Amino acid sequence: MLAIERKNEILEKLRAEQRVLVSDLAAQYNVTEETIRRDLDKLEKEGYATKTYGGAILGNSTKLDLSYSIRNKTNVDAKNQIALLASQLVEDGDHLMLDDSSTALYLAKKLKEKKRLTVITNSVELVVELSAVEGWTILLTGGRLKPEALALIGDQAQRMLRQYHVDKVFLSCKGLDRGAGATDSSEFTSLMKQAMLQGARQKILILDSSKFDKVSFINVAPLEAFDAVVTNTAPSEEWLEHFKARGVRCIYPTGG
Repeated sequence: MLAIERKNEILEKLRAEQRVLVSDLAAQYNVTEETIRRDLDKLEKEGYATKTYGGAILGNSTKLDLSYSIRNKTNVDAKNQIALLASQLVEDGDHLMLDDSSTALYLAKKLKEKKRLTVITNSVELVVELSAVEGWTILLTGGRLKPEALALIGDQAQRMLRQYHVDKVFLSCKGLDRGAGATDSSEFTSLMKQAMLQGARQKILILDSSKFDKVSFINVAPLEAFDAVVTNTAPSEEWLEHFKARGVRCIYPTGG
């Protein structure tokens, strides 16, 4: 296994379990404890972990923009579940906007059997993923490249998004809180998502359950701005009541 693959798996374990032990990881990967400590050093420097005696705990990633290579390899099962559910909301011939989130990328992969879709996005990686699909119209915004996310941002990208009217927009965020609504880590990212929301008839938030009860740096939109939230596990009763009171449909694998 490559070092980057091991580091990504450790990050995924951190996100799932909130903490890891050096000794357990060394045994799992059949490497020295010093090798694992170096992996944790890198994760700590990148802001994803906080080292503790004998291990590490999850860092506050709600304040950070993870690189696309790490985002695409974390919470894979959850993203596949969300993508499958969200894909059922899309009909042949729909016009869509998809943001640059890894969850939207997983959704795009599930949509390839649909016909005559039009997809507008600021994600370079998503366009590459869909480049071989026949019969679709793919529009990539202009703008300034954000290398770590393989995404286009800025005024030019926002102006393009505001010109279009689509059936549905699918986007994610860093945190969803009953008071703060949907939040993200970057002003540029937030502005892109807001521009997408302006031109969509149906607004759908796609995010895994680890994002609930988290608040990131900057507001994206209040919960009421969305028609539906798609997630991978059943939210708490408090959240279900909150969705119901605001007229937001919550879709998850065992109900919704």
